[in-house]
Amino acid sequence: MSANRVLLHVGTPKTGTSYLQDVLFRNRERLARQGILYPAERFDAHFLAALDLMRLPWGGLETEAVGAWDDLATRVREWQGTAIVSHEILANATGAKAARALTSLGHPETEVHLVLSVRDLVRQIPAEWQENVKHRRTLGYAAFLERIRDPDRASKLAAWFWGVQEVPDILNRWGAMLDPAHVHLVTVPAPGSEPGLLWERFSHTFGLTGLDLDLEAERANPSLGAPETELLRRLNKRVNDVLDPADYRPLVRELLAHQTLSRRTRSPRLSLPDDVRAWAEELSATWVEALRAAGYDVVGDLDDLLPTPATAPFSDPDRPRERLVNRAALDAVVVLLRDNARQRAELDALRAERDELGAALERAYLRPSYRAREKVVRSAERRGVGRRMLGLYRRLRGRNSRPA
Repeated sequence: MSANRVLLHVGTPKTGTSYLQDVLFRNRERLARQGILYPAERFDAHFLAALDLMRLPWGGLETEAVGAWDDLATRVREWQGTAIVSHEILANATGAKAARALTSLGHPETEVHLVLSVRDLVRQIPAEWQENVKHRRTLGYAAFLERIRDPDRASKLAAWFWGVQEVPDILNRWGAMLDPAHVHLVTVPAPGSEPGLLWERFSHTFGLTGLDLDLEAERANPSLGAPETELLRRLNKRVNDVLDPADYRPLVRELLAHQTLSRRTRSPRLSLPDDVRAWAEELSATWVEALRAAGYDVVGDLDDLLPTPATAPFSDPDRPRERLVNRAALDAVVVLLRDNARQRAELDALRAERDELGAALERAYLRPSYRAREKVVRSAERRGVGRRMLGLYRRLRGRNSRPA
């Protein structure tokens, strides 16, 4: 058995992927009733599967991911209908890993469609540096830009960046075994476009149009301004040696970055200096020309990949206005204090409940009937016949009693 159709979404990062995956995960039961499988028992199931497929080290999570891809692929092959697989780090798979993924999903017997969501490079470059910072990196912005512009791409950072962002190369690696008509390019609309347009494009591509789905986002990956990102980078320098990844994720990335600093929308946005912008615009134009000639199915407009003119002067995050950084830091301190107060209140409530339960147990122990029963049991346990009778009673009690 195999799925009738598989839609394999492989990125790229920062193109609405977190929102898409959140909608798919929360609506997976509704989708299944419509013949659409999103195989996930936990929200990061496809992330773990991607780690397993590509054998990527990821802060220890790779050990948890062992076998995840084969499990996911098995569920896809056993499904009769449409199956959706989605994670943006799949964009970095080698040609060999991509071929293995397609084969394990049932290709060529199964109709596999590749989906790649893409955004213009002028927006992607600052977004990638910010993602590096949100994953505990401390490299400054100018140094980041220098590394990704290295023609040799000698650093790990450059290799990863282009692995997940060089659109023609990603499509060559993933689309080599597929009919170009089965390769779908979803473009992120240009700034200022109608809200909801990107979801319409996703919905059309994945066959979700007209379905009654819950579209309220619970998970998102919002952007930060320039001073907020620099604050986070400075914080990384202080906490990386003293804060475990398991604590960093909920406290720094989620509470501070996503839930607090991302709401400071009036601060200068991350952008590119003029020389880097000109280089990115020229590269984008060559990509668009190559994509037009490839014959892929474009959902949106390839002109969305041509950067729009800058609307604000470049604000260098390496040399921010310290007043803005300080204000962001104060907002962060307030949120941490409030969260600490909430946790203290919860701890006090748990302590009070523990004390109440302890007092109730003490009162029960002091009752004469309890002490008399305890004396009989201890006396019986000291005698051979008593021990055997107690054992028989306990076995019968366990067999016949019903759980509360």
